[in-house]
Amino acid sequence: MVRPRDGAAGMRLVAARADPYTAPVWSDAERERLRETFDRAAEIYHRVRPDYPEALFDDLIALAGLAPGDQLLEVGCATGKATLPLARRGFRITCVELGAELAAVARRNLAGFDVAVVEGRFEDWQPEGPVSLVFAATAWHWVDPDVRYRRAADALRPGGHLALWAQEHVFPDGGDPFFREIQEVYEEIGEGLPDGAARPRPGELGDNRAGIEDSGLFDVVAVRQYDWERVYTAEEYIGLLGTFSGHLSMASWQRDRLYGEIRRRLAQRPDRSVRRHWGTVLHVARRRERPTLSAATNGSGRQAAR
Repeated sequence: MVRPRDGAAGMRLVAARADPYTAPVWSDAERERLRETFDRAAEIYHRVRPDYPEALFDDLIALAGLAPGDQLLEVGCATGKATLPLARRGFRITCVELGAELAAVARRNLAGFDVAVVEGRFEDWQPEGPVSLVFAATAWHWVDPDVRYRRAADALRPGGHLALWAQEHVFPDGGDPFFREIQEVYEEIGEGLPDGAARPRPGELGDNRAGIEDSGLFDVVAVRQYDWERVYTAEEYIGLLGTFSGHLSMASWQRDRLYGEIRRRLAQRPDRSVRRHWGTVLHVARRRERPTLSAATNGSGRQAAR
């Protein structure tokens, strides 16, 4: 079941978890290395990553005032998980994707639609004309934070919109206990959660309203939350983990130990499966016609260096 939720006023960022919108938590070189690792998982990515809720796309179209035939720009399309629902709704889309293998899979998945997949960095790409919407689905954190909002604003027509959302793990009351139980294996291999790490419940994910507006380039018009569930077999779940940068960067012995224990534990369950709950926060923001960049910011949505 998919449940859309309006963003609550005063919602706080969940402590001790990586923010999927306002990173960096890495150096520039490390961010580039990690985002390129996804090419290693291109073929399996589309199969195991969950689809986004259809309600999210319906809300996005209404909130941004889009009409079929409008030109859209996607930042980091991967294999087209977020592209396909919008292409089916009649939009023309240009996707900028860094990974050569991901771009190739996206072209296959999107064949027959009015979609162009361009291989390259969004930071360097030059648009051919203004678009009605720039959007990024579980990809914004890979873009250089010093330029991403400015690049998005420059690509938009007057009155155009920016939309951001990201898949995250949420933990409903009565959810699958597997994730708490498996933490002992992560601790054993040196990949445990930091002290104080929270387990956000559905509807309680942090939002990036402040970060978007601090760029001085956008006004947030809506923040909405959605949550849903997907059931995985052991092999499907291990495949999913193999599309996460943290697991891709593990040593082989760490993955062998973790994945072996996942197989063993799920084999002992009657249904041999695990239930994972997903959540996402949709941000829709309108481009400001008169940017309000102050001396305290650099148009990136974070404080400028002093």
